[in-house]
Amino acid sequence: MATAAKTPKAPAATPNAVAALTTTAPAPSRAYLTASVDEASGELTETSRFRYLPGHPRQVRFDAKAGQFNLNGMTQLGPELRFIPLAWRIFSDDILNMGRKLWAELFYADTQGAVCAVLFHGYSVENLYRLIEPLFYDELTLADVVVTVRAVKKETTKEGKKATYYIAEFSYEPAELAEIVARRDFAQDFPIWREETHTGTAELRTSHGYSPPPATTPARLEEALTAALAEPAA
Repeated sequence: MATAAKTPKAPAATPNAVAALTTTAPAPSRAYLTASVDEASGELTETSRFRYLPGHPRQVRFDAKAGQFNLNGMTQLGPELRFIPLAWRIFSDDILNMGRKLWAELFYADTQGAVCAVLFHGYSVENLYRLIEPLFYDELTLADVVVTVRAVKKETTKEGKKATYYIAEFSYEPAELAEIVARRDFAQDFPIWREETHTGTAELRTSHGYSPPPATTPARLEEALTAALAEPAA
């Protein structure tokens, strides 16, 4: 008489196996934080993905003569940037000893997590407006997309001589929701601004997430450093 095949009995689960199945990583209190638990003490630690000294982001510059982006005028970053904006403003003001111009200032976290600020003026600002319009009709803002900024070569003739220069052109693609939320939370928790470009007299056209401190309490680098060192790391 045929007998039914026996199914091997599964081994009993060990306490470690049960713990591995039931233990999940703790959820951070804010989307830009990562949470970890010390196995020995059980203490929960949260660490920020982004590094930022309020009022003093990294300065990324667009060299319209060379068609290159650079960090602090020294480290070359190439002819293109890609980022999800944390905050921005379009405004008219006399800053950096350049006279009154129309400016676009965008803040973002670079691939190392450092918060940066980059400025554009002239035709580049007009190109940014051309990007904002289709976003508006798609019910999106710059904070919802990955923005690509490219230096595009242009030519002009002045007094019979040809000259070349570069302007910034903008395009976008969808960003991941988790990255959008992380930056939204960060901009809500920190004052996003740059001291060198904030005069208090700007004529603001539009802004998002830009939050300088009141004029009665100006932040200085020494004060910001002292505060950053005094507070425990997030």
